[in-house]
Parts: sequence; C-alpha cells; structure tokens
Amino acid sequence: MSEPLESDRLPGAPHPRETSVLFGQDAAEAQFLAAASAGRLHHAWLLTGPRGVGKATLAWRIARALIEGDPVTRLAMAPEAPAFRALATLASPQLFLCRRPWDDKTERLRTAITVEEVRALKEFFQLSATDGGRRIAIVDAADELNASAANALLKVLEEPPSSAVLLLVCHRPAGLLPTIRSRCRELRLNPLGPADMAAALAAAGAEVGESAALATLAGGSVGSALRLAAEDGVGRYDAIASLLARTPLDRRGLLAIADGVAGRDAAPRYELTLELIGIALWRLALHGAGAPVEAVSPSEAEMLARLAPTPAHAAIWARLAPEIAARTTHARAVNLDPGQVILDTFLQIDAAAAEARALAA
Repeated sequence: MSEPLESDRLPGAPHPRETSVLFGQDAAEAQFLAAASAGRLHHAWLLTGPRGVGKATLAWRIARALIEGDPVTRLAMAPEAPAFRALATLASPQLFLCRRPWDDKTERLRTAITVEEVRALKEFFQLSATDGGRRIAIVDAADELNASAANALLKVLEEPPSSAVLLLVCHRPAGLLPTIRSRCRELRLNPLGPADMAAALAAAGAEVGESAALATLAGGSVGSALRLAAEDGVGRYDAIASLLARTPLDRRGLLAIADGVAGRDAAPRYELTLELIGIALWRLALHGAGAPVEAVSPSEAEMLARLAPTPAHAAIWARLAPEIAARTTHARAVNLDPGQVILDTFLQIDAAAAEARALAA
C-alpha cells in the first residue's frame, strides 16, 4: 500500500505546521494581533492571497497562539513549546484539520473536500473542551470544498459554537460562496519581495543556484518557487523560451517537450509545463506593453525581443494567453492525451508567432 500523502503539504518542503518562521507577512500578522488585543476576535478568518505565500503557515501560527491561551500578543513560538509540538504532531485535542483525505482504496488523495469532512468538523465543535479552551479548525484549502461541503460549512459559520475559531485558507476567494465570504473576516497576504523570498527559500532548505530566476517565475510565491526548483522549472522554462525564440517551431525541440510529459508519473511535469507556457505568454504581453520585464535567461531575452517589441504585439499575446488557458483547462478535465495537448498548444502559439513576425516585417 502506498504511503498516505497530505494534500496540504508541498513535496520536498516542511509542512506549514512544522514551520516556525513566516516571511514577508508582517502586515497580516499585525492585523490579526490588533483584533485579538482589542477583544474583536472574529469566529472565522479567511486567509487569502496567491498560492504559496504563507497563508497556511499563518493559519498554524494563529492556531498555536490561540491554543497557548489569552491574551494573544504574539504569534512567534519556539518549536520546543508544548503548543508547537502538539500541533506539529496533530496531537492537540483543541484542533481539527479539514483537508482533502487520502483514499485507501484508490491509494490517492481525493479530488475535493467532501461533506463527510465538514460533518466531522461540526462534530468536533460539538464536543466540550476538557480544558475550557478554544476549539480551532483549519480548512486547507477552502477552494477544494465541493458544493455539499461548502453548504455544510456555511451552516457552521451561520451558527458558530462558542469559543470556536475557524481559519480558512483560500487561494481564490472569488470562487467561494459569497455567503461564506461575508461571514469571515479577511486577512490578505501578498506576494513576497526578493529579500523575503530568498530568506524563505533558505529557511525551507532549498538548495537552488537560480534563486533570482525562481523568484521571478514564481511571482513572489515560495510554494511555487519550491515546486519549480523540484521540477527544474527554470530549465524547463528556458527550453520553452528557446523554442519560441526561434519560431517557426523546431520539430525536434517541440517533440522533446511533448515526450517529457507522457506517462502517468509525468503528471506534475505536464501541469508545470502548461503553467510555464502561460507564464511565457503573459510575459510576452507585458513586455510588448512596455512593462519592465527582466529576462530570466538569454533565451527569454531573445524571445521577448523578437516576438513582443511593440504594444501591437502585446495585444496578440494578451488575447492568446486566456484562450490557451481555457483550452488546456478543458483538456485536463476530459483527460486528453498530455503529449497531444502540448503539441496542439505549441502549434497554436506558432500561428500567433507568425502573426507577430508579420507585424515586425
């Protein structure tokens, strides 16, 4: 039997509950502490922002501080502290973690948080706390609630138990039920700047020699940067940029990228390749529009200069990027062959590149 995976753990990185330091989110922490010290501790908090910027880490920091007791005047805690150790091992009776579960039959993570998990959360809140303290639930991530689970969670939010605090990690709040959003107080976390990104990568134990390129491609997300590092994202992006810089497309290079996403074990590379294609298209659009885009490699510099020298070129890529995103989302939903999806995507880009070259002629 396969070892169960945790849906809220990024491969190759410490789990947020094991992380003692949060970088670049002082404003969000200060906002929570101000509410707690003023006695305005809301029963539900919605932690929003791009994926991988520290939302789950902040949720666990808040949970530890609340379990430690009142007054809540700081969120920093030493890993040796009892509350830190209890949550790191999921041994605290005061905390419930709601996330996508592992399915023993399929030996895979479920694709959504189901109503059964939310019902277990509700039952947890109905138990009496033996120590009289708070009961805290972390939902990671609220984006993964299916429709029935979302409606069940809404009922909990509408009639919150006393001494209960819910911490909802959310990457795309616009996708949540408006009634869920309206019953939560939002804590917005922002992308990390270069210095905080470098410090966070070092703290996560990332041994990367291309931290500047990683930070640029990750868009200020530590989680994305770690995933890029694990899958040689910088090298894969350079291969894509090199291919596009020399359109019409080189058949050998195109087949190499398509072959690299074939097979069941290649699913992460497939997802990453589609993501990197999207990044390339949007960076072309930004460059053509005159935005400051610092190339991450000589190949990308050549791609940007050749395919997006003017605002007219930017319009081509700005139109194409969402079209390709929609097509590849549909392709994944209906399980089309990954290699063929990559080939079709690049052929669509090749046609747009021919249009861009014609503009420059």
